[in-house]
Amino acid sequence: MVVDAHHHVWDLGVRDQEWLGEPGLEPLRRSFTTADLRRDAAGGVLGRPLGGTVVVQCLPSTAETEELLAMAAGDDLVLGVVGWVDLTDAGVAAELDRLAALPGGGALVGLRHLVQGEADPAWLLREDVRRGLEAVAARGLRYDVLVRPHQLAAAAELARRAPHLPLVLDHAGKPALRDGELGTWERDLRALAASEQVHCKLSGLVSEADPLAWTVEDLRPAAEAVLDAFGPERVAFGSDWPVCVAAGGWARWADAAGTLLGGLDPGELDDVLRGTAIRTYGLRARPHVP
Repeated sequence: MVVDAHHHVWDLGVRDQEWLGEPGLEPLRRSFTTADLRRDAAGGVLGRPLGGTVVVQCLPSTAETEELLAMAAGDDLVLGVVGWVDLTDAGVAAELDRLAALPGGGALVGLRHLVQGEADPAWLLREDVRRGLEAVAARGLRYDVLVRPHQLAAAAELARRAPHLPLVLDHAGKPALRDGELGTWERDLRALAASEQVHCKLSGLVSEADPLAWTVEDLRPAAEAVLDAFGPERVAFGSDWPVCVAAGGWARWADAAGTLLGGLDPGELDDVLRGTAIRTYGLRARPHVP
């Protein structure tokens, strides 16, 4: 099977997603559910069906995280939830414990903050953030790193300072595929990959290229750098659905990923499409929910 290590859901009738007002995101301005994901991903990847997913927060909101956990409790497709808490809050440890005790709380496998939107390129190294990350590590959770290329160096420094904290780089650090300036990104990506507790999602590349006109060859330099820096055993396929809908959709990205992964041997391919996500997040199949 395929484990999709990175997707989202949202219900605009429950909570607004203000970021959807950005130009080019018109196809995303509706609600998306796991039923929609099952339909869009029906073709799988390289003939492998979608068998499990990790759903990831969109908003800096514990209320959204609570909803994702409740959804996971009733949907056996969702094997894990990457949620949000305020890492800078003095009560972060208690908040993590509260979330874990909620219905579906056992599905909480990681946390994420929208670091890409922080003005301070070294936000991850702030003392108050580091205290919060220690609470994440103490509970055996992972931290998803959502950064842009200019913030990768701080992520690499965090990884060096905190070898006990498992990190997962989202969207390969968002390489600038539209302008092709990948030199600094690749340098800092490799510095981050030098820390063995860091894994990387092969996801989101279609959004960093031209969403309307990208080709597989546009994505290849970044994909090859990721696979070489981390090795397939530390790379996990992610769809970034439904964000990828604005750049061709799940099936088109899955086809491209299949082509980009074509040089891997069967064991390496299994790592990227399934094994890495399972090991990284400690995922387990959940009982079927009628």
